[in-house]
Amino acid sequence: MLTIRNKKDLKGIRNLSNLKGADLRDADLEGVNLEGTNLSGAHLSKVNLENAHLEYANLEGADLKGANLAGAFLEGAHFEITDLEGADFRGAHLKIANFENANLAGANFDSADMERAVLAGADLERANLDSAHLERANLNKAYLEGANLRSAHLEGANLNKAYLYEADFEDANLDGASLKDATLIKTKLEGASLEGIIQN
Repeated sequence: MLTIRNKKDLKGIRNLSNLKGADLRDADLEGVNLEGTNLSGAHLSKVNLENAHLEYANLEGADLKGANLAGAFLEGAHFEITDLEGADFRGAHLKIANFENANLAGANFDSADMERAVLAGADLERANLDSAHLERANLNKAYLEGANLRSAHLEGANLNKAYLYEADFEDANLDGASLKDATLIKTKLEGASLEGIIQN
């Protein structure tokens, strides 16, 4: 198994486009450029990828528990069925990224740009999405129990069949969002903008 612990280790690798299944646990890779790289099934728990470039990278099925991706550039990246529990995405660039069926429990997306991201079926229990940009995002069947979505931008988002028990949308913008068959038990909506929302 290919093992990488720092940026120097990357210099000796001929083909950086394919790091499938590689061991990058605890590696310090702040600011590296791995745009379009195949990291599917890779071991990336607690990796530091702060401000790294991973646009359109494939991280499907990878282990990124506790990873630091704050400020990272992840537009169009693939995180399907990926374990991202407790990962830090503060201020990350995640437009059209795909998190379908990913484990994002306790992840921090504070102020992240997630416009048109796919989070269908994702586990976002207790996740922090404070002030995140989720315009036209797909959260169909997402599990958001106890999630913090205060001041989040969810204009035109798809929250159909989402589980929103005790989710906090205080001061969030849900204009034009669709909440068909969503579970809204003990959901906090104080100060939220709900103009033109679509329900049952």
